[in-house]
Amino acid sequence: MKIHIGTGAGTGPTTLAAFDAALIGMGIANYNLIYLSSVVPPQAEVITHDGHIDANLPGGWGDRLYVVMAEIRADTPNEEAWAGVGWVQDPETGKGLFVEHEGRSEQTVRSDITQTLQGLMKNRNVDFGEIHMVVRGITCVDQPVCAMVTAVYQSSDWHNNASVIGE
Repeated sequence: MKIHIGTGAGTGPTTLAAFDAALIGMGIANYNLIYLSSVVPPQAEVITHDGHIDANLPGGWGDRLYVVMAEIRADTPNEEAWAGVGWVQDPETGKGLFVEHEGRSEQTVRSDITQTLQGLMKNRNVDFGEIHMVVRGITCVDQPVCAMVTAVYQSSDWHNNASVIGE
């Protein structure tokens, strides 16, 4: 299984329009998003992208897209919006954990991701090794903004046919 991580940031006349612009920037705007808890299945390969997920996403308009997503919106001038997804994976099995955090500074998001992943591994009495993360931020100037980081698992249509991304 391939899990693709991308980022988006958008501006719009409302916070929802900014969210949509960020989805468009990532290339996932025309799907129905299904939010997952943060468990990485065994043998998963995590692939990061600079912004737009340039993998050929299967499926079409309105199909389900299974994601772990961090997103934050801001509508006050000079307010920052930062989102991040972090993960750890067992180097032998590929199983692991994702976490998602949002905040008003990059430092806060990075710290929260690190502390949360350390806590989740401690709770499970495992050590998956190195912590990885992707963060994205944007500052509100004169219109609402949204920053997001999304881990995309797979899509499926409404006839129960699953399509794995990148396979």
